[in-house]
Amino acid sequence: MIIEELVVGPIMTNCYIVGCEQTRSAIVIDPGDETHKILMKLAQLQLKVKYIVNTHGHFDHVGGNKKMKEATHADILIHPDDAVMLPRISLTAMSFGLTVENSPPADNTIDHGDEIQVGDITFQVIATPGHTLGGISLYTDSVVFVGDTLFSGSIGRTDFPGGDYDTLISTIKRRLFVLPDHVTVYSGHGPATTIKREKQFNPFLR
Repeated sequence: MIIEELVVGPIMTNCYIVGCEQTRSAIVIDPGDETHKILMKLAQLQLKVKYIVNTHGHFDHVGGNKKMKEATHADILIHPDDAVMLPRISLTAMSFGLTVENSPPADNTIDHGDEIQVGDITFQVIATPGHTLGGISLYTDSVVFVGDTLFSGSIGRTDFPGGDYDTLISTIKRRLFVLPDHVTVYSGHGPATTIKREKQFNPFLR
């Protein structure tokens, strides 16, 4: 399995390319900005994008959807509760003094228990609400991509519309902390961590 992390945009969002070494098929998780950088890396790796997956609908995670879809014709996947955010991300970005293009609508929605197949890789969709109503994580093998649900030593903000602190804490404990301790956690911002490390040291969850 190929995993490439690119930090994109003014809010320094982690975009992930995850590809199958055998079939050269890939997904792009959270193309928030700087689509040219993502496309260049895909070309270097000789990967073809099958899906664009958004862990949630905030503009810094979906701002590159339009250009990415135009370039790759890949399907956009997001949870139904956050799909409604895609056509109006430009308004949200404006409140931060930033400009982004509205995303095309989702081609399909994904929910807890669904699977996404990319070559030989099977991603399990885990619903992880709390940062937004429709936050999701993607789990495969020994890695999980969690968006803004969980960070190294921290958790996602809950003061945006759709956020709820109690829901977020419950989500992390019930849906993420049941994964094996050795699983690497790839977050929407900042460095990677592990389930074990966050169980032991995250001050919000001890």
